[in-house]
Amino acid sequence: MPQSCPVKIFIVDDETLARERLRSLLGDLAAVFPHAVAGEAANAQSALAFLRENPVDVVLCDIRMPGMDGIELALHLTRLPAPPAVIFTTAYDNFAVQAFELNALDYLMKPVRLQRLLAALQKLPSPQADAAQLAALGQHLRGGGRSHLSCHERGRLLLVPVNEVLYLRADLKYVTARTLAREYLLDDTLAQLEQEFPERFLRLHRAVLVAREALAGFEKANGEDNEAYGWALLRGLPEKLPISRRQWATAKAAGAA
Repeated sequence: MPQSCPVKIFIVDDETLARERLRSLLGDLAAVFPHAVAGEAANAQSALAFLRENPVDVVLCDIRMPGMDGIELALHLTRLPAPPAVIFTTAYDNFAVQAFELNALDYLMKPVRLQRLLAALQKLPSPQADAAQLAALGQHLRGGGRSHLSCHERGRLLLVPVNEVLYLRADLKYVTARTLAREYLLDDTLAQLEQEFPERFLRLHRAVLVAREALAGFEKANGEDNEAYGWALLRGLPEKLPISRRQWATAKAAGAA
């Protein structure tokens, strides 16, 4: 990375001592690697809130954090207008490290060493994993999908908690996520979301996934909609979702479970 102007760095780690160590190491590197620490955060949500408004060049990011982990944060960062490079810090075992190397992700083993940090920074800009790679890696390491979905709205990146989504509906190029409060337009495809969250969402129709816990009941269609063999009733919402003939038995069984 060109050294003509200081590189802006942001630190994310839920451990205060880990953040302090990185700041100290970066201070020791100031003469050989000009930079400015733009800020730090103790969790991924706070980091994303800052980085949406304050672009930086590099994020030093812990992986294991309460709530949203570092892999998911990096995935959401890929959707910013100017995504920063991400260098992960990790105490994961060798099995997980192999996954990082397979996906060509740069990482620093904890406790982070001075020369290793310098080497990682001097490699920038290095190839960054795309959103699909990060989603797959995160699912592999945590054994499940993301805690939040992301969408762009009026130039801002918004986070939608997955556990608040009642259903997902595909319409032309977009997928709509519906919560009790409102709708959000997502960039993900319905097929991707069904694969990532098989335990949470159930397919009702080629264009509709519903949160299993949102199902309140079922009605047989009376021919008013050629697309619907039946309807799913929802907890907390007056609207009904179409169920195809193919999915009717599966939906009824899931609702009775």
